[in-house]
Amino acid sequence: MSLDRELFGQGPARDARFDVRDVWAELTNFSPEHPELTREFLHRQMNEEVEGLEMSARNLADFPDAPWDLRMAIARQCWDEARHVNAFRRALESRGGAVGDYPVINFQYRILTRIDSLIGRLAVQNRGFEAAGLDAIDTEMERSHGDADLSHLFDLQLADEVQHVRYANVWMKRLVELHGPRAIVLVARAMAQATEALRVIAGDAIVTYPVVEELRREAGFTDAEIEAARQQATAR
Repeated sequence: MSLDRELFGQGPARDARFDVRDVWAELTNFSPEHPELTREFLHRQMNEEVEGLEMSARNLADFPDAPWDLRMAIARQCWDEARHVNAFRRALESRGGAVGDYPVINFQYRILTRIDSLIGRLAVQNRGFEAAGLDAIDTEMERSHGDADLSHLFDLQLADEVQHVRYANVWMKRLVELHGPRAIVLVARAMAQATEALRVIAGDAIVTYPVVEELRREAGFTDAEIEAARQQATAR
């Protein structure tokens, strides 16, 4: 499938083990009762963590003049995401899976690299993808009761993801203070672009999770932003 180049950049490099698809419907979408559901989830999540590392690394490479403290926060995220990749791979392989068992999709990277401002990327990657991940991880922790290994993995991941969202919330406010209304316009443009791209990727299959107020508040969201997220999830 050919995706609009105005919305999607080139995908990241993957070796021959990976079967890379373009849209959600082309993935292996098992039913909740399928015996391979957990392995496919771990495989998909492992690849998403690779994307998280790649997106953060691109932010460092593409915006070398960003404030030093912000660059350090992004670099720490690279380290966190690399640890997550290894953790999900271990969990996958301990359950009999292997890299390449299922198709993967790199939509987050392809969306993010079409955004031409760092504040826009922080809005989409950290306040968007990573914040939605807080809700998803909380739900997966509930499902994994009885599996101590997975519960521990999700608990460690969650602590890192909260920090990834929090530093973006802090720095987006600082960047708005530095650059004024233009920065707000860049955020709005980036979010609109990402929303349209997600519709192309997922179609009617966009998955949403209950918004976890406590985690989002810990990550620096205001009550008004949490309520807006809840309304958006309900609308979907």
